[in-house]
Amino acid sequence: MSVAKVIEIIASSKKSFEDAVAQGVVKAADSLHDITGAWVKEQSVKVSNGKVSEYRVNLKVTFVLKDAPKAKPKVKK
Repeated sequence: MSVAKVIEIIASSKKSFEDAVAQGVVKAADSLHDITGAWVKEQSVKVSNGKVSEYRVNLKVTFVLKDAPKAKPKVKK
């Protein structure tokens, strides 16, 4: 049996929404193992001087939780 957890992160890119998603997943993978998927919850842009200056995404990242190590039985002395 496996159990997954979902966390929400925000990522940004000066290039595109797609790059923001990719950067977010790469950064999440630095500290999370067994990422199985990501869902774009929301997209937005930062505007400066009438032009898009940054693409932002809110991502829900899913990863599988590891099984806890089984406790060793205590030995009576």
